[in-house]
Amino acid sequence: MKLFITLFSVCAFISACTSLTRQETQTLRSLDAHGISVDYPAGNWERPASPAAAGALNLILGGGNFYLASGNGAQSEHFTYGFLNLLTWPISIIWGVPEAAIDANTINQRELIYFYTFDPQGQAALKERKLQINNQGIVTEIK
Repeated sequence: MKLFITLFSVCAFISACTSLTRQETQTLRSLDAHGISVDYPAGNWERPASPAAAGALNLILGGGNFYLASGNGAQSEHFTYGFLNLLTWPISIIWGVPEAAIDANTINQRELIYFYTFDPQGQAALKERKLQINNQGIVTEIK
């Protein structure tokens, strides 16, 4: 019983651990102010992770975390989260499903920022709109 309580506490503590830095949040808000978001990207950016799929897969022994740990935009720490959810299944469904959906959305946001900041196709899509991302992560108009 003591082991179960310890595992439950650890899993609850690390739930939804994928987060954005302050600069990433600022860049995301700046992109959103110019009409670019995960739902309405400019150019040919595609979401690397599906929040619905990640949440649904976490009904199956932590599968959503393993899904987030592989593929485009992968976050390797999700292998650990998936393993902990596997150990505490079926109770892990309580925190695992929303955690995976939230983390998938955060991964999509991080990949959107990366696309427009570093990918030549993303930079070209911004230039078509006469926009660029400066060193502080703020979207500015090209004059």
